[in-house]
Amino acid sequence: MNRFALKLSTSLVALGLLAGGLAGGPAAAAQDVEVLHWWTSGGEAAALNVLKEDLEGKGVGWQDMPVAGGGGEQAMTVLRARVTAGNAPTAVQMLGFDIQDWAQEGALADLNALAASENWDKVVPAALQRFAKHEGKWISAPVNVHSTNWVWANKKIFDELEIAQPTSWDELVAALTKIKAAGYTAVAHGGQAWQDATIFDAVVMSVGGPELYKAAFVDLDPKALGGAEMKEAFDRMATLRGFVDDNFSGRDWNLASAMVIEGKAGVQFMGDWAKGEFLKAGLQPDQDFLCFRFPGTQGTVTFNSDQFAMFSVGDDRRDAQVKLASSIMAPSFQSAFNVVKGSVPARTDVSDADFDACGKKGMKELAAASDSGKLFGSMAHGHAAPASVKNAIYDVVTAHFNGEYDAATAAEELINAVEAAQ
Repeated sequence: MNRFALKLSTSLVALGLLAGGLAGGPAAAAQDVEVLHWWTSGGEAAALNVLKEDLEGKGVGWQDMPVAGGGGEQAMTVLRARVTAGNAPTAVQMLGFDIQDWAQEGALADLNALAASENWDKVVPAALQRFAKHEGKWISAPVNVHSTNWVWANKKIFDELEIAQPTSWDELVAALTKIKAAGYTAVAHGGQAWQDATIFDAVVMSVGGPELYKAAFVDLDPKALGGAEMKEAFDRMATLRGFVDDNFSGRDWNLASAMVIEGKAGVQFMGDWAKGEFLKAGLQPDQDFLCFRFPGTQGTVTFNSDQFAMFSVGDDRRDAQVKLASSIMAPSFQSAFNVVKGSVPARTDVSDADFDACGKKGMKELAAASDSGKLFGSMAHGHAAPASVKNAIYDVVTAHFNGEYDAATAAEELINAVEAAQ
């Protein structure tokens, strides 16, 4: 275990993060970094404490700006006020197109010198660089990759019913049918728009592969959005709806995970943050639960990536900012943080020694998908199209999942919704 992972294992109780707050206050000192983030759970905060301690070893202090509950509108409102007042934080946790929006405003720093000296171009997948760079300039430091086209399965149920890991749509339907017939909930799901869309991501990829996924969600091609393959995707969503229990509406994702963990449900379709719930319950991959790609999407990975966007700061704060970015990108921190987070490193050269079986699988599949050009930003998680388009797709997918549209109508509405959102 490397020294960062060792620090992490002894930091799970004492977070040690400064209680910054969002409401302005004095600007960070020259050798301080001020970091806005929403990683406030025990494991996440402990992982950040490893980063803090690493920086302290380099003579850099940490001013914390935690945003409990996620990066919501309040945090972004305060961020905008800080930037407008000329007192931007050193770094801000961001996702996807939000990073590009701030870059277009000229608010982000130039990390090219550091990136060149540390060879970021060679170790960060091009699909992540799509968001970490703007007009050829590195502007953020990616922390992780969460992939979204995972299936989490209760191994005891699979063994009891003698179900082999499904590798095709037909095999998946057969497995779910068997689970339901045995009296279990087949699919643990929470009826929230982003959860519906997470499944839809995988289903579309399973129907038409990378070609359909890119044409529909990246290129926003009306022919792809409303064609026969998209209708088939909606038909498959309707099939999956038949395997969900009656009480799914509004259920949080972690409660759906708990159904699988407790042996009440067979599978959950969810990103790899779900793994943390299984591990917290004391379960082990390949022994108590299974992790595998949504059938039909093998070889492809859909992802989102947490990154720290670096804001333009005064020359007196620049050295501390560069040290922060360098520490984030260090293989030791990338390993220590992602072992806890459930995600995989944003670098493809990090050792998998400290990762569990699902983590090792995720790292191997990420590298392979990046090399083969089959690594795609998740539509459901804001890495395929801007938020306005994503939200428009959400509306149609959820309406169909709740029975408001048949497949043909949903495909037609998808064209209209995406066109109106652009």
